[in-house]
Amino acid sequence: MADTPVYMVVNLVVTDADTYRKYEKGFFPLLKKYNGEFVTYDDNSLHLEGVSPRNGRIIIFKFPSEQAAKDWYADADYQAISEFRRAGTEMQFLTLVHGLPPRG
Repeated sequence: MADTPVYMVVNLVVTDADTYRKYEKGFFPLLKKYNGEFVTYDDNSLHLEGVSPRNGRIIIFKFPSEQAAKDWYADADYQAISEFRRAGTEMQFLTLVHGLPPRG
């Protein structure tokens, strides 16, 4: 069976923009290292129903497989830069969502 893509959905509140920028600078090269793709982010998402995520930034990015996502998250360099994210934000959630398998 072919790998199916997975999506990371994040909700965080930036509390220290300068510290968070240090995270962002290191994030994109590590995302690329694991064939990840940045999809989008929104600082003003519109919640329509149910329990609302906390105000803040919603981020979506994608990996080609669950294993690639897990490898990215476990990467020592990622864990090192994620200390800037932890110091500069209040994380609400970082959730892995499985994509649909290829058709055919």
